[in-house]
Amino acid sequence: MDRTPSRDEIKRMRTGFTTGACAAAAAKAATRVLVRGVLLSEIETTLPNRQRVTFALKRCERHGDRAVASVVKDAGDDPDCTNGAELVAAVELRAEPGVEIRGGAGVATVTKPGLGLEVGGPAVNPVPRRNVTEMVEEELREGSYPGAIVVISVPGGEEMARQTLNSRLGLIGGISILGTTGIVRPYSTAAYKASVIQAIDVACERDHRLLVVTTGGKSEAYAMALHPDIPEEAFIQMGDFVGITLRHCARRGIERVVIVGMVGKLSKMADGKMQTHRAGSEVSMELLASLAAELHASDEVCTRIRGANTARHVLEICAAEGLLGIASLICRRVVEHGERYAGGGLRVRAELVDFNGVLLGAYPDAWA
Repeated sequence: MDRTPSRDEIKRMRTGFTTGACAAAAAKAATRVLVRGVLLSEIETTLPNRQRVTFALKRCERHGDRAVASVVKDAGDDPDCTNGAELVAAVELRAEPGVEIRGGAGVATVTKPGLGLEVGGPAVNPVPRRNVTEMVEEELREGSYPGAIVVISVPGGEEMARQTLNSRLGLIGGISILGTTGIVRPYSTAAYKASVIQAIDVACERDHRLLVVTTGGKSEAYAMALHPDIPEEAFIQMGDFVGITLRHCARRGIERVVIVGMVGKLSKMADGKMQTHRAGSEVSMELLASLAAELHASDEVCTRIRGANTARHVLEICAAEGLLGIASLICRRVVEHGERYAGGGLRVRAELVDFNGVLLGAYPDAWA
């Protein structure tokens, strides 16, 4: 699906399971094989949200003192690059109490601080780590060994990670094992918001005090061309979450933020919309007409702007009338609303680019 589905369409979509839930199920199955001495075709497990779910196993094998089990991730109708990934758990029992979780091939290694994970360790997030531990310990209670070593791997995980921003966050060599509830909800805004906050946290830990935030991949590519001297990890794709991004930047002590975007999204921000999803906000043609009036546009031109089809259409009208300053006026309003919403201390600059990445306007002209 090339477009973002509507809210009603999303409600009808099928949910799936997180990589963390699949890893926990595989680890539980492999542990049961060692404790009970039986091979399995499926395993019932408890998700982090306490829901009981039965997973089919793709692999279930025993090799001496080691067992291997795997679950194939079904992401439901979410367009997740890890859909169909095989989450493999290799388990060995040990006399030492506790469950040690290691990362195998296809699971990223943490190389930067700011993620709430140990640098040098596997990218298994806290909730999945806890879920794996609980499920393994549940099986250990039936046997004579108090502890286990669990190695999670994902065949092809390194290739999957190339479709993510993992490397920018310092997650190298594979995917992260994620999930807070165990359930994947299609087009989850909560997951995206969490990734934005995580990216800001990593940038902070790397001592970046100037960030460039964009509404997506295309605007980010244009922003990188405009700011070639800024490190890649200081660029954040905030999507529609303008307000959350600015407030978290302010909370983490970021000093300056550059917002780079195209006219549609920036026009919504200029109208004070801090969440710019098309289903939750519309471009105010009345606002754009008032900005054109500041540039001494005629009543006839302002009327045409009020009746324009899109914000892009407004730019075309203004360009034809020589009202080129409207781009900077839009940016000025973005800055005013953005700094006010952030709550003080954060300085914002906005840059409006066209659909080829050409800078049309900015505000302020320069920072002291």
